[in-house]
Amino acid sequence: MKKILIIEDDLDIGELQQDYLEIDGYEVELQTSGKEGLKRALNKDYDLLIIDIMLPEVDGFEICKQVRAVKNIPILIVSAKKEDIDKIRGLGLGADDYIIKPFSPSELVARVKAHLSRYERLIGNNDITNKEIRIRGLVIDELARKVLVNNQKISLTAKEFDLLLFLAKHPNRVFSKEDLFESIWGLDSSGDITTITVHIRKIRGKIEKDPSKPQFIETVWGAGYMMSV
Repeated sequence: MKKILIIEDDLDIGELQQDYLEIDGYEVELQTSGKEGLKRALNKDYDLLIIDIMLPEVDGFEICKQVRAVKNIPILIVSAKKEDIDKIRGLGLGADDYIIKPFSPSELVARVKAHLSRYERLIGNNDITNKEIRIRGLVIDELARKVLVNNQKISLTAKEFDLLLFLAKHPNRVFSKEDLFESIWGLDSSGDITTITVHIRKIRGKIEKDPSKPQFIETVWGAGYMMSV
C-alpha cells in the first residue's frame, strides 16, 4: 500500500483529501503543522507528498526545498495562490505538480495516480537495461539516474532527469511544451505547462556552460525544445 503524507492546515480540506485517497486504497497521514509535517517528511518513508503553501511555522515552499534536497519522491503542491510567480517558485524548488484550489478530490486522486505510476516505471523498474547516452561532454546514465558534464556529477531532481533523458533519447527532434508535459508528467496536456519552462531553465542552469546560449537543449521559437546533437 502506497503511503502518502498530506500537510494541510485546513483540517476540513485535509480530511476530504485523505478520505478520497484512502477510498482509492492509499495509506494516508495528515499533518496540520508545517513544522511537524516537515519533520515527518524528512524522517519517515512516504511514496508521495501533498503540501499546502500557507502553513503555520514552516511554509510549503520551505518544506518542498528541504525534502527535495534529500528525497526524489513525487511532491504535489496545492494552493489557493494562482499567480505565476508562485507556480514558478514551487516548481523551481523541485515540486512535480502545482494544483490550484479549489479543485475536485477526484482530480487530486487522478494526479496522485499519474505521478506514482510514472515514478514507479522510471525508478522501480529493474528491467531497465544499463545504458548511457553521451552527447559531447554530457553523459546520462539511465539505470543509475546519474548525469555528468565534463566528468562532473550534476544533481538533478527526478523530473529534471526525466525531462533531460526524454529529450536525449529523441535527439534533433522538436517537442512542444504540451508534448513534453504529457510525456513526462503523464497528464492531460490541458494542464499547466508553465512547469516545462521552469524545468528547462533549471536543467540549463546545471548542464550548460552558458545557459543564455544553450548548446544542448535548444529553443525552437514558436515550436518547442530539442536536444541538439
